[in-house]
Amino acid sequence: MTNRIIQEKISRLRTGARPRVLDLFSGCGGLSLGFGAAGFEIAAALENNQTAAASYGANFHADDPQHAVARDITATTPGQLVRELNLGRMAEAFDVVIGGPPCQAFARVGRSKLREIEAHPEAFRQDPRAKLYTPYLKHVKSCRPLAILMENVPDVMNFGGHNVPEEVCEVLEELGYVCAYTLLNAAFYGVPQTRERMFLIAYHRELTETVSFPEPTHWIDLPPGYEGSRQVALKLLSKGGLFEDAHSYVSPPEATDALPPAVTAAEAIGDLPKIDARKLVRKGVLKRGARRFDQLARYDGRRTVSAYANAMKNWPGFKAGDGVYDHVIRYLPRDYPLFARMNEGDQYPEAHALALKMFEEKLSELAKTGIGITPGLAEYDELKSSIVPPYDVGKFPNKWRKISRDQPVRTIMAHLSKDGYSHIHYDDAQARTISVREAARLQSFPDGFVFSGAMNEAFRQIGNAVPPLMAKAIATEIMKTIRASVDAHVTLPPPRIAAAAAAIAEARPPAHARGPTAMEKVVEA
Repeated sequence: MTNRIIQEKISRLRTGARPRVLDLFSGCGGLSLGFGAAGFEIAAALENNQTAAASYGANFHADDPQHAVARDITATTPGQLVRELNLGRMAEAFDVVIGGPPCQAFARVGRSKLREIEAHPEAFRQDPRAKLYTPYLKHVKSCRPLAILMENVPDVMNFGGHNVPEEVCEVLEELGYVCAYTLLNAAFYGVPQTRERMFLIAYHRELTETVSFPEPTHWIDLPPGYEGSRQVALKLLSKGGLFEDAHSYVSPPEATDALPPAVTAAEAIGDLPKIDARKLVRKGVLKRGARRFDQLARYDGRRTVSAYANAMKNWPGFKAGDGVYDHVIRYLPRDYPLFARMNEGDQYPEAHALALKMFEEKLSELAKTGIGITPGLAEYDELKSSIVPPYDVGKFPNKWRKISRDQPVRTIMAHLSKDGYSHIHYDDAQARTISVREAARLQSFPDGFVFSGAMNEAFRQIGNAVPPLMAKAIATEIMKTIRASVDAHVTLPPPRIAAAAAAIAEARPPAHARGPTAMEKVVEA
């Protein structure tokens, strides 16, 4: 049955049809955007956050409100999804399954536990560690895709002493797939951000026996911290490690300094309209409260537009027009003067020391006017709190960072929804944290991509997403493999299929003699 469905999908693609994608844990659709740009048909998605699901629906299926409905993958079967979206037969609806289950789902899940979960389809109801992993595999089994992409943080390769991607590959191999995984850094693929993630690609063996990853297009000498974190992630793969036999891991393609330099922060956001935070506060324009996306910030035609920025403005299907509606920032009046005086690359220890200096300067200014404020007075504490951030330098050394304009930024995180101090604009005159649209640009979302909800929700969606340009690079590689394999594929005529099946059945012990495998139990269930 499975091979017949796979053969039908291959035959369909041989007619020139586009591969259909199901995006699990889709968020607002970073992976879908990249796959769409590479020529895939974005058929459906599953996302349990209503605001993120609304963003996905608005950008990919604006004509059908069912695609904007939040759905919990633990409570939505593949069949239900297909019926609700009117996508036809379950086994024929999708050719590719993509997504990144939240890393919490993989904590301390070992080989034996995964197989136990596979043998008991309802185990996720009792074991939260399997809650998201099991439904992901269920969709793979039900959809019978030709290709699979899974994304996660590097630590998933050394999570509670387990190499989760390797274990995932073992399960997928039992289902008839060939798998490989590696670590890729977004800066090597045109994203102005040094974001490193694990990517796992799998193909059904009826399609191909090989897996490859995209070659880098840009070069950067990564900061030392990235090498250190990579070594932690790879620890279990080293000689003598628990998973030294990790046969599915492959080294990432190498970048060389002969490639174009990585896209910088200035190239990514330097053309966007300026926002003078201190001036807006003085005028009473910038206030505390929710930020909505109802004001157009027009592009300044006088500003230099880089090739990267031009691509973000003119992404096919997502052109922005005269400007953007989500160029909004946080209200942080205490810190704007401090932001203006920080040096590019400064982190919280430097910012805190500078704030103390600014406080001493203010005390001196007041003393010259005859106002003496000394420690112990309420006025002293009030003045200090109005200038100096309260965070412990020892506990929060990396909490703040002023962007360096001539380098990619560090990883855009969902934590931007909390405060934004991790990405302070490099422009002293603007003296602020980055806007929603600047975060989107740094994550490689085109200007015409819309985010539902208010500012905090948009920041969270952006930080949780896979950078679309990173997704496009991987999707392009997957499309190349699919097309080459489909074109070269030869479908066996029915008599040969029957003969092959008979030979296999004759050589294999009957089910009552050997007992069903874990995979067969799940498929039967």
